[in-house]
Amino acid sequence: MSTLYMVATPIGNLGDITLRGLETLKAVDVVACEDTRHTLKLLSHFDIHKPLVSCHANDEQRGAERVAALLDEGKNVAYCSDAGTPGLSDPGAVLVREARSRGHVIVPIPGPSAFATLISAAGISGRTFLFDGFLSPKPGKRRARLKELLARGESFVLYESPFRVGKLLDDIASIEPERCICIGRELTKIHEEIVRGTASELAPRFPADSAKGEFCLIVEGRGSEQPDSKRGKDS
Repeated sequence: MSTLYMVATPIGNLGDITLRGLETLKAVDVVACEDTRHTLKLLSHFDIHKPLVSCHANDEQRGAERVAALLDEGKNVAYCSDAGTPGLSDPGAVLVREARSRGHVIVPIPGPSAFATLISAAGISGRTFLFDGFLSPKPGKRRARLKELLARGESFVLYESPFRVGKLLDDIASIEPERCICIGRELTKIHEEIVRGTASELAPRFPADSAKGEFCLIVEGRGSEQPDSKRGKDS
């Protein structure tokens, strides 16, 4: 049977594409993508020329069936969401289910993810991180979910747009103003910014009317362990 490759793509810096990702994109017959315009920029940058097929998030089932039909014809396909890892707050899950149900092989090609990128630079210890992605844009639902997350012991990771990040931080500050947060803005891009502080400190820094870029946030859990600076590397 044919193979569907789920290829992680850069979240900003095109240099973050993996060698295996490039080899896969060069080898497949077709590249399916969330937005052909976005993926075309990546392929053109690396001088890769392949037929493109759209698989939009707003009509993922139809796109998945279109891609699965190509797999049925014997073509190997790579799927790329706009940035990062497919299926992680990005389309891809419907396509994987459709392809697997038809007996095709699914091969993940790992790579960039804002989730993992920020964790590596946050300095927050602990064995558990809860990923909750984008919260509801509706104020009531957003606050209700935040209260649930803040009541848990583990750290949690959220994504947010520049249009709502100020409201999100205001909500956290109103519930638990001293909760520590690490914010990554425009990760891997020219204007990358990583800041850490309490909710009350950070809320005024990213007001809703002037925040720019894409945001990833780690809200530190109540039971998070802090790194022990006295320990040696081998302890």
